[in-house]
Amino acid sequence: MDIAVLGPVELRAGTGEVVPIAGTRLRTLIILLALDAGRTVSADRLIDGIWGDAPPAAAANALQALVSRLRRAAPELRIEAVPTGYRLVIDRAKVDVFRFERSTPGEAVKLWRGDPEFPEAAAAELVRLRRLHLSAQQAWLAAEMAHRDVVPELEALVAAHPLDEPLVALLIRALRANGSPGRALEVFEQARRRLAEQLGTDPSAELTRLHRELLHAQPAAAGTAGSTNLPAELSTFVGRDSEIHTLTSMLRTHRLVTLTGPGGSGKTRLSVEVGARLPGEVWRVELAPVRDPAEVPQTVLSALPYRDHLVLGNHPTLARLRSAVAGRRMLLILDNCEHLIDAAAAVADTLLRAAPGLRLLATSREPLGIPGEILHPVEPLESPPPDAGPAEAAGFPAVRLLLDRAAGFTLTGDNVAHVVRICRALDGMPLAVELAAARLRSLPPAVLADRLADRFRLLTGGSRTALPRHQTLRAVVGWSWDLLTEPERRLWRRLAAFPGGAEVAAVEQVCDADLDLLGALVDKSLLVLGADGRYRMLETIREYGLERLAEAGETEPMRVAIGGWLLARAREAEPHLRGAEQLTWMARLRAEHDNLHAGVRDAIAAGDRATAIALVANLGWYWWLCGHRVEGTGLCLAALALDGPADSQELALAHTLAALNGVEGPLDFAEVRESFRRALELVEPSPDSHPALRLVAPLAALYASPEQSSVIAFGQALYDDPDPWLRAMARMIVGQVRLNFGEPAEVAEADLTAALAGFRAVGERWGIGFTLSALADLTAARGGFARAVGWQREAIALVEAVGVREDLPQLTTKLAHQMWLAGDREAAHRTLERARRQAVDAGVPEVMGSVHHAAATIARAEGRLDDARREIARAVELIVDSTLAPQFRAIAASAQGLIEGAAGDLGAARARHEEALRIAVGTLDSPVIAQVLVGIADLACREGDPARAATLLGAAVAVRGAVDRTVEDADRVEREARAALGDAAFEAAFHQGDGIDQNHLPPDIFGTR
Repeated sequence: MDIAVLGPVELRAGTGEVVPIAGTRLRTLIILLALDAGRTVSADRLIDGIWGDAPPAAAANALQALVSRLRRAAPELRIEAVPTGYRLVIDRAKVDVFRFERSTPGEAVKLWRGDPEFPEAAAAELVRLRRLHLSAQQAWLAAEMAHRDVVPELEALVAAHPLDEPLVALLIRALRANGSPGRALEVFEQARRRLAEQLGTDPSAELTRLHRELLHAQPAAAGTAGSTNLPAELSTFVGRDSEIHTLTSMLRTHRLVTLTGPGGSGKTRLSVEVGARLPGEVWRVELAPVRDPAEVPQTVLSALPYRDHLVLGNHPTLARLRSAVAGRRMLLILDNCEHLIDAAAAVADTLLRAAPGLRLLATSREPLGIPGEILHPVEPLESPPPDAGPAEAAGFPAVRLLLDRAAGFTLTGDNVAHVVRICRALDGMPLAVELAAARLRSLPPAVLADRLADRFRLLTGGSRTALPRHQTLRAVVGWSWDLLTEPERRLWRRLAAFPGGAEVAAVEQVCDADLDLLGALVDKSLLVLGADGRYRMLETIREYGLERLAEAGETEPMRVAIGGWLLARAREAEPHLRGAEQLTWMARLRAEHDNLHAGVRDAIAAGDRATAIALVANLGWYWWLCGHRVEGTGLCLAALALDGPADSQELALAHTLAALNGVEGPLDFAEVRESFRRALELVEPSPDSHPALRLVAPLAALYASPEQSSVIAFGQALYDDPDPWLRAMARMIVGQVRLNFGEPAEVAEADLTAALAGFRAVGERWGIGFTLSALADLTAARGGFARAVGWQREAIALVEAVGVREDLPQLTTKLAHQMWLAGDREAAHRTLERARRQAVDAGVPEVMGSVHHAAATIARAEGRLDDARREIARAVELIVDSTLAPQFRAIAASAQGLIEGAAGDLGAARARHEEALRIAVGTLDSPVIAQVLVGIADLACREGDPARAATLLGAAVAVRGAVDRTVEDADRVEREARAALGDAAFEAAFHQGDGIDQNHLPPDIFGTR
């Protein structure tokens, strides 16, 4: 029998006939059983869902009678009675809800037959399904838009969801696609007014961009804001509109398309334009700067938004990359593959096999040569015939490109012949045409045409065809070089050594140049001045400059000079990262990020240990704050592996920061402990030393010894340190250690409160946020949920301002749980969804696992056991190979035990609780052990041993040092055990747990089997 609940309830017998179901209560019973098909639905949930606030006097009997009626009405339905409720025994594929969740957008739209009849008890599930349905409609209509007019359907959806900005954006695109740009502008204006009047906000970046494109009649990108790293081009796209249509069609039917053609033919720009017109995620990987084939997987991973910390144990980069794209639908653009053809082909083949939803667009001078590849040669832009007049010539793409790029130049009857000669001499190659256009500001077209023709013939005739890659580009760039003065050439080659561009101060101090020289290179289109005030080069021009730098014998001197400049900037910024100017100095380091990392790598490659160590020592805290912990750890370790002299205190700092950043995943526990140990050996304690060096002792003690007293003693020794940030940090660490070892909450709170005051005094946002979050947890544990929510929100705002991506999802997850405990269930679910998105963005498996664990906890509390089981299974899967603290694995196993206990499978529940206790005891973490004991108390109660349950609850309080009101199971188990034992017997059993601590747990925790 098939069950359909996505609309009016409908049962179909095996013959296909509809089985009539009369009565609202009977239909509600079907819905509640079907939503948890195959699982036990408690009698309480069924009674609540069917009768709400007015259950009958003998509710259990009334429910039994209703189930009997359903069995008679639908004899093919198999409904089992179990001790705690009822179970619908059916293949889930027979229930439309489960097919809906696994179907394609088009199939999902068909399965939704109308508004479901869910009762109030299933309201959360209805909200989730409606959200999925809306997403399916959007995805389906976005795909249908290429084949038919979808405007009427989208207008109806926007009318129903007027504040849904992605939906409004889709309607605007559809209106533009069917030739109604005026109506599209009206839709934007209506949406803008609604957002302002109802939410007090402005349109999103995506809507604003669409509006701007409509006003300027520019084509719109189909990807949504935040789903692409495609560059915002500064110039118009000329001459390949038909190719874009061809390629977008190709990518709908083929998973690998390679754009082939010589250097400078426009493959990169074409790939960007094609990507901008395709829906969904589009990520571009620039391989031009990569020199080592082994770095291709890391380069691809670095281009993805979840790249830095997607670490599964210590697996190779390619395995991490494969895991990152598996299960995703996206377009990946691999740009400039030719010099890494074998490595690029291997990575492409691996990813295409690992991710069925992946499409790949490559650019290369030669095919990748793997199965399924479709080639598309990128031909030069068409040039006019030699005798074309101005009107005819202006219609050819090569001439249009030249005129577009040559600002202020006008095509006339006098110069048209020379312009045509230029375009034909360059074979219409876009980059060559663009560089020639730049010279029209300083050379007459006749002179330009004569010189260019000569140069082109010299570089492409005879044996010169064997020159390295980009020979045509090299000819054009070399010709540009020849036109420069010696000071201009010197600046070009020296600026090429800055992969991330340079600001004026760097140009003046490192390149020994002045503003006039900078302006000259900008005028000649060899440099671009960005809105951020930095000067950048096209990659081909920069590569040419690097060759000239080597020819001049300046590669090593420039490496040293740039390294010194970058080190001075890092040293200047480093202390400010722990103070009120934190955001300002982080922004300055972010602007130099590419240069800084290149500087570290170049120092490592040159064996310059002193520079490499100094750089990583002064960048480690920046990496921590900015979400580059994994990459930073790798650079620290590579620098530390070098031989040669280095400052001993900077060595100690490098070891310390390798450990701090490495604890997020790349280092296991033993490696972190060893890094702290080596730092401790090198540290020379002094009031003038770096604050982190004075922090090494407590950190090393924390990882080297389980002794609480030694960690606290080392921390307390810093309470009077002259550095205010360090005093606050020491207080925060000691407060956390006290909590972990089960000391009274009031003692830990005093340390945390002092830490908060210290961080506020120096204005260090990360410290304020982290400490506020810890205090919010303490407050919630006492039952002050509303106040905890306020503090947690403040903590999140601070962490967001700093930009610590790894910490944000976990704080948001805690906020969601505290909202749920405070009774704001709808806000809790919204916040949890935000945490999911943040975790995906962070790309850390353990972080994503924490979100799934919270979702499982809430789902179990709401009686959605299937959802809870699915969420916790995903959490366990994500952390199975984790190198982080084992506490999470203990909590996850305990959650599994609670879910199985609620489902009535006490054998499975016992197994999970035994596993949880075994892991928890090894952590010596009091709150974790206490939470696990509460889970075992739940099992004891279900096994009919309320006295043991009461004793375990008492033990949990003793181990933790206080009652934890965030663990709601403790209150429920207490009510059940107290009801079974009576107050006196419960209190006696409860106080048998007094005196138990984490090191001396009773041997009979699980009773007798």
